[in-house]
Amino acid sequence: MKLLKLATNRIVIVVLLLLLQLIALFAVVMRFQEYFVYFYAIYVLISIAAVLDIINSRKNPAYKIAWLVPVMLLPYFGVFIYMIFGHLYVRRSFKTKMARIEEKEIKAIKKTIPTIDIDKEFKDDDAKIQSTYLKNFGILPLVQNSSSKYLPLGEDMFEEMKKELRKAEKYIFMEYFIIEEGRMWREILEILEEKAAAGVDVRFMYDDFGCLFKLPQGYDKELEKKGIKTCIFNPLVPVLSSIFNNRNHRKITVIDGNVAFTGGANLADEYINEVERFGHWKDTAIVMYGDVAWGFTLMFLSLWDFVRGEEKDFTYYYPEKKYEVKDALGFYQPFSDTPFDEESVSNTVYLNLINRAKHYIYITTPYLVIDNTLMEALCAAAKANVDVRIQTPYIPDKWYVHSVTRSNYDQLVEAGVRIFEYTPGFIHSKTFVVDDLYAVVGTINLDYRSLYLHLECGVWMYKTESVQQVLDDFLDVQKVCKEITLEDTQSVGWWRHLARAVLNMLAPLM
Repeated sequence: MKLLKLATNRIVIVVLLLLLQLIALFAVVMRFQEYFVYFYAIYVLISIAAVLDIINSRKNPAYKIAWLVPVMLLPYFGVFIYMIFGHLYVRRSFKTKMARIEEKEIKAIKKTIPTIDIDKEFKDDDAKIQSTYLKNFGILPLVQNSSSKYLPLGEDMFEEMKKELRKAEKYIFMEYFIIEEGRMWREILEILEEKAAAGVDVRFMYDDFGCLFKLPQGYDKELEKKGIKTCIFNPLVPVLSSIFNNRNHRKITVIDGNVAFTGGANLADEYINEVERFGHWKDTAIVMYGDVAWGFTLMFLSLWDFVRGEEKDFTYYYPEKKYEVKDALGFYQPFSDTPFDEESVSNTVYLNLINRAKHYIYITTPYLVIDNTLMEALCAAAKANVDVRIQTPYIPDKWYVHSVTRSNYDQLVEAGVRIFEYTPGFIHSKTFVVDDLYAVVGTINLDYRSLYLHLECGVWMYKTESVQQVLDDFLDVQKVCKEITLEDTQSVGWWRHLARAVLNMLAPLM
């Protein structure tokens, strides 16, 4: 019975079919060896084409190098592996559909969000430049009629989210990379069922790969039976394709267009320390009210429309009871990043914050797997006497990624960057806070997958109440961190240096 269950498991079937395709590819190569001269000539031409494609693409240079290695070192198979997994091809129909949805989003923005005169409101040119970039490439504009509360633990997000979900009157939209059955999801699901039964439009989207080992097959149908409209992003199919690389890593909850949540926490028990996996799990989120929440509503609707194609007019969901914020402080600008264009929005947001900092840059990230551009920006800021501090985990969730993270410490510490490892366990939050002026809270890790391959989201804030809250949390966490010294980075055996060097070379592919 167990063998039968294993044999019919979706994961096993997908893996076996993918292996069969690789074996078939291998068999074809072996068969063509009888015609070695002709086959080799064709292979050389394909290899040259692949190398030219890699070199002339607009991808990150480190990503290019990581793919050049297998192409040059693995006869035959390096090229085929790149063509299958490395060459991101976006179908013309995708681009057309995305452009159409973007037009709908822009129309909805013009109808619903008041235009802010940035030149008049911002005395700070640095803030003006950052906001203008986000408006041009992140689509969503700057808003002011908003407020927020930073939530320093997943447990805080959980309690706040349940409270706000119970208030929903018209709709609840949720989108997560991971959900897993347990206390956290069970209690949220109970509320969603109650609201759906009461006539609230409840929708849920989850990433297929993120939930591959978390949910049973056909779980979306189970949710549909409960009255929850459900959509799976990028379902895994047993066909070799680079589209496997592109996952929806966003975390969004929107309630009636007036309340929105985002941050690092998914909907599984480790995020609220109900179960222990890697010591204490430190995660963060932010709850936002007012016009900024409407921005996240449009973000959700755009992707829902892309996957299901059923929305005619986004303005239908504009709040009937608009949330008015008394004594609103500062400005908010939500943004989304997609791998299906040539613009790395998240990377540029982070670079803008680093390059324009004057006093300090405090960062939390679970992974510090960065390219030369970010490395040079962080080092240059520290060398200019900007106080640069980065918090990373002490207990990793992935040993190989943590090895790459630690391999970057020596160059950063030598330049004056201060690194702190969270000794109680694993830190999963993704935050920036700069100069008491700016903060970003979102889903974006400092690694290649988040910056170049995944759908991500975040909120850029200027002079809001949450900027100080992010700063306070960073300083509190630092009290339980171990600072990494130059001696720590140098007291590593040669074999570990070698292993880290190999892993660093392949880091963009992890």
